[in-house]
Amino acid sequence: MCGIVGYIGKKNAVPILMEGLQKLEYRGYDSAGVAVYTKERIEVRKYKGRLSVLEEHLKKETLEGCMGIGHTRWATHGEPSDVNSHPHTNCSGDIVVVHNGIIENYMSIKNMLIEKGYVFRSETDTEVLAHYVDYFYEGDLTEAVRKVIEKIRGSYAFVVISRREPDKIICVRKGNSLIVGIGNGENFIASDIPAILNHTRRVYLINENEIAIVEKDRISFFDGSGKKVEKEVFEVNWDVTAAEKGGFEHFMIKEIHEQSKAVKDTMVSRVLPDFADIKLDDIILTKEELQEFDKIYMVACGTSFHVCIVGKYVIEKLAKIPVEVEIASEFRYRNPIVNERTLTIVVSQSGETLDTLEALKEARRKGSRILSIVNVVGSSIARESHDVLYTWAGPEIAVASTKTYTTQLIAIYMIALYMAKLKGTLKDEEIAKIKDEMRKLPQLIEETLKHKSTIQKFAAQNSNARDVFYLGRGIDYAVALEGSLKLKEVSYIHSGAYAAGELKHGIIALVEQGTIVLAVLTQDELYEKMVSSVKEVKARGAFVFAIEKEGNTEVENVADYTFYIPKVSDILAPVVAVIPLQLLAYYMAVEKGCDVDKPRNLAKSVTVE
Repeated sequence: MCGIVGYIGKKNAVPILMEGLQKLEYRGYDSAGVAVYTKERIEVRKYKGRLSVLEEHLKKETLEGCMGIGHTRWATHGEPSDVNSHPHTNCSGDIVVVHNGIIENYMSIKNMLIEKGYVFRSETDTEVLAHYVDYFYEGDLTEAVRKVIEKIRGSYAFVVISRREPDKIICVRKGNSLIVGIGNGENFIASDIPAILNHTRRVYLINENEIAIVEKDRISFFDGSGKKVEKEVFEVNWDVTAAEKGGFEHFMIKEIHEQSKAVKDTMVSRVLPDFADIKLDDIILTKEELQEFDKIYMVACGTSFHVCIVGKYVIEKLAKIPVEVEIASEFRYRNPIVNERTLTIVVSQSGETLDTLEALKEARRKGSRILSIVNVVGSSIARESHDVLYTWAGPEIAVASTKTYTTQLIAIYMIALYMAKLKGTLKDEEIAKIKDEMRKLPQLIEETLKHKSTIQKFAAQNSNARDVFYLGRGIDYAVALEGSLKLKEVSYIHSGAYAAGELKHGIIALVEQGTIVLAVLTQDELYEKMVSSVKEVKARGAFVFAIEKEGNTEVENVADYTFYIPKVSDILAPVVAVIPLQLLAYYMAVEKGCDVDKPRNLAKSVTVE
């Protein structure tokens, strides 16, 4: 959430800043602003609302300068307003700051500065940074920033410019992503690569606690003590058109359709045609090392957390290793029992999710080996991990994750099979059979998408629902959790997911005439029990939409709607069964007229606690 862009060079900064901010809209925001050095002063323009509001104001004047910074803000400290929007300045307007993250001790610093005569206009922690840099400034902006980061606590990335030193932009990163793009006589700054991809594919990744000094012809890096740091250039090999809608009405439906390719790409060169081989890129995990682990911790947030719940079922079933699953935001606050005999698997789409990053650091501090599953090469979580398995989902623009979920599942299956092979818990023939079926998953996804009109029809008839219940047993319960989350995220319909066996322990009291129930029935060994649960809710007036595999027809005689997915083994069913649930959330949101790609109050990359 929140986006930072910066430019210094020979061109007018304003169009470049606005273009970059547009590329970062997917991160979620409620206000936007820019600051541009105009050779006389730094001009700041910032407004509550979408980027279009800022754009309309900028059209009414000529604002030109060759150095500037911009920001899209998602409110944390203080409500969305023009005053609370970024950029923020010191009292004279000579020092300007944009900032992602949170300064935890900002109140004590603010009180000190007020006593020194500083006047604050906003409710934000970011304004503290602008005044604090001013407080330490003695003719050297870089040194003033270095003194600030010695005093502040939190997770942040911020960028500073000064009228008194108009030839440089100072960047700082701790816990939030920030990159520098390399140009010819110009350089760029952004919180994420898509913001500058139209201008350069050569970037520097700023590491933890590093300071970058960006000039139009030079980029320098220093650690917190002032020691110079040498860095390697990172070459971006994405196709920029991958971030365009390609004829679809929304990014979300485009990305749902891209899952077949994303799943296939994630398996390429890994799920090998050889008898029982799985290759996890450069990860080297020996049988002896695996036997040293007492258990596995899986840690994530949101959709990635639901992947971990599936992962627990899969790894325990195939590799026979105990797995604990924990929400990342809770992990480090309960003193988890983690040590050198624990493998911690960290899952994140962006690789920048703050809660997950902090959980990773806590596990690593306790001696655990870290294996991360991420989609973004060079992201913070990837760099902090001992081992990384990248998903090849490509850019995901819609806030609600879809291809993130399915590609992360593929990564989990590969890890589980790799471990099962090492431990000998599965025969080679069994591994080969699962692998063969995994390679068919892209085709099964495409077949499922061909029947989306069934989902669209159901959504058109039921988009006025106030509550929806999702039921599943075993691994289907994890799928139900993800389906429920998707519906809440994009349609704003209240929904809850429940293990069907718990119906009689209180939940069934909420079922009444017309209550919509989504029942997931893809596990053959639990099929009859799930049919019984469907009958229970039907007997109390529920309107049931059942999702089951081809060949199982008993529930069709009970449910009001039935959607069949292609026949697939129980253990791989989550990859296919989630597709109709994603479609349902999408079409329900479209029917209600919701902003599907940018749901209210949500952000793509959650970089605050």
